[in-house]
Amino acid sequence: MSEHSKFKAGPPIVGVSKNIQRVRELIDHVAGTGLNTVVFGESGVGKEVVAQNLYQRSPRVGKPFIKINCAALPEGLLESELFGYERGAFTGAEQKKKGKFQLAHSGVLLLDEIGDMSLPLQAKLLHVLQSGGEFSPLGSEKEVRADTWVIAATNHDLKKDIEAGRFREDLYYRLNIIKIFLAPLRGRPEDIPPLIDYYMEEYTTMLNNRHIEKPSPAVIDRMCAYSWPGNVRELQNVLKRMLVLGDCSQIIDELINGEKVGMAADMAVAETSHHASLEQILDLHGVNSPDSQSFSLKNAKKKAVEMVEREIISHVLAKTDWNRSKASKILKISYKTLLYKISDLNIIPPEK
Repeated sequence: MSEHSKFKAGPPIVGVSKNIQRVRELIDHVAGTGLNTVVFGESGVGKEVVAQNLYQRSPRVGKPFIKINCAALPEGLLESELFGYERGAFTGAEQKKKGKFQLAHSGVLLLDEIGDMSLPLQAKLLHVLQSGGEFSPLGSEKEVRADTWVIAATNHDLKKDIEAGRFREDLYYRLNIIKIFLAPLRGRPEDIPPLIDYYMEEYTTMLNNRHIEKPSPAVIDRMCAYSWPGNVRELQNVLKRMLVLGDCSQIIDELINGEKVGMAADMAVAETSHHASLEQILDLHGVNSPDSQSFSLKNAKKKAVEMVEREIISHVLAKTDWNRSKASKILKISYKTLLYKISDLNIIPPEK
């Protein structure tokens, strides 16, 4: 959902990698300019933290900092949230409401997940940027103007989205005056130890300075070797678990073992897809041949999916010694769904 609350200073840009050093340099150069900026990076890398640091180092600090998630709202609601509306503009609009652009006047508007904005709304956003911040709230013929520094963030490759017709090229160049790329955590493992130090200190303060044992050097080395698909957000969650549960070694064991089983499952998919020819799929599931009266593409697809699912679930169950709870987490399905699939696909546990 959209966010409008009093700004709280975000964390610093923590790390020692070349990427983080470059990000800090760009923030120092850009913060005073008010130039439209796009922060690129995978989910969980800390794009909002970069936007907060830009704001904190800018002359606009102390003014509104407004964030809105473009992926969290349907098109109509997002438009009204961005630009506001007059009373009676649509059903339910019982009173006038200012949009985020107006609320962020003299401050910063962070358009999170800009790559998920619809094309019609992209066109309206482009007009606002081209006109120096002028727009009409929904249901109004009068134009208002907002002096807003627009910072966008996305996990999309916007150039590919442009090629696919999902993102306007003119908007891309209007927004992307300054580009800041935040690399995934797996590409900068040297940043993991300072991130651990920073968040351990922060969480110690949150827990009223209760004594917290830091992960041992051996555990930290293993954490640096892990790929962190959820990036810094995942690291934060793991550190919180370590603080509460205390068993750092077991927690990192579960992460790494889960990753290995997940990779093995991916290999099983690839291997199944590679070895299962169309003829085998048809023959194995009694569809016979495309000349058969019983053949249909829909049925063939269903049977092929079932075969691949059976192979993957069987593989993960074997790797987890038929620990269904652990297998459901690796497969990212509910425990109940896993039990249903085991029964439906007739997957039989090995005899003890």
